[in-house]
Amino acid sequence: MCAKKIAVLTSGGDAPGMNAAVRSVVRTAISFGMEVYGVKHGYNGLLRGEVDKMYLRSVSNIIQHGGTSLFTARSPEFNTPEGVQKAADKCRELGIDGVVVIGGDGSFRGARDLTGAGIPCIGVPGTIDNDISSSEYTIGYDTAMNTAMEMIDRIRDTTESHDRCSVVEVMGRRCGDIALNTGIAVGAIATLVPEVPFDFEKDLVDRIKYAQQTGKRHFIVVVAEGVGHSEEICKRIQEETGIESRATILGHVQRGGSPTLRDRVVASRMGYHAVELLRDGKSNRVVVMQGERIVDFDITEALNMPRTFDEKLYKISQDLSR
Repeated sequence: MCAKKIAVLTSGGDAPGMNAAVRSVVRTAISFGMEVYGVKHGYNGLLRGEVDKMYLRSVSNIIQHGGTSLFTARSPEFNTPEGVQKAADKCRELGIDGVVVIGGDGSFRGARDLTGAGIPCIGVPGTIDNDISSSEYTIGYDTAMNTAMEMIDRIRDTTESHDRCSVVEVMGRRCGDIALNTGIAVGAIATLVPEVPFDFEKDLVDRIKYAQQTGKRHFIVVVAEGVGHSEEICKRIQEETGIESRATILGHVQRGGSPTLRDRVVASRMGYHAVELLRDGKSNRVVVMQGERIVDFDITEALNMPRTFDEKLYKISQDLSR
């Protein structure tokens, strides 16, 4: 059945570009002759009926803002069969016959369950970590990398002034993509990611000592959140090399800020495709990017896809960091 009255919600962690995706969903739906509703505070808001009709002007002046204008929240209740059924009943009560869910894997599992309860759903990947296995790119990833790069460039100024080593931890619990790309971009002496085990002596101490012999006097080490222990790594570097070292955890600054052009455009393309799917009577799909093309997969299939790590890019980072 082709959807005529749809809703859009953002779930899980916020990401720069989510507002661009919401804007795209709303304006695409209206252009297709659909009614569209915004759900505040994710699945939690759906359970509570925090649903408002949206118009063209409802999404004016949000594309340049980070975060999500619809807000987001965790919902333990929705993670139960009873909660899913309650959410489906609320959709029926409101006459909603399709939902676009913008978020990560957890949000997609919720969309799959809601589809199983009779409410067609489409997922759109919004997470800064770029950790959605089925998609080569997720909304917010480019902005997060650029923010991390800018912050590390600033840290480098004082690192260079004092001949120090700065250990900088960036976000990415299961996925080291932010760390890997940022490490290359800032010329880090070493980049530690959860996908690759590291040897402290070989991958840190030996590299730093070799660089010292060639005349280098200040160092940047980028550590993914999933590796962690930045303070301990910093302490050991100072103990074993004699170089004054400082640790910095960038944290949630990477989630904020105005989204980059790439995030705004990709989010707009993905939002448009999601509404097209609902218009055409399709459901239980996740919109993804593959080779710069916007395509879609069955949500269950997408959730079961193995994630690949760019080993060639990691080798490049190693060879350039000398």
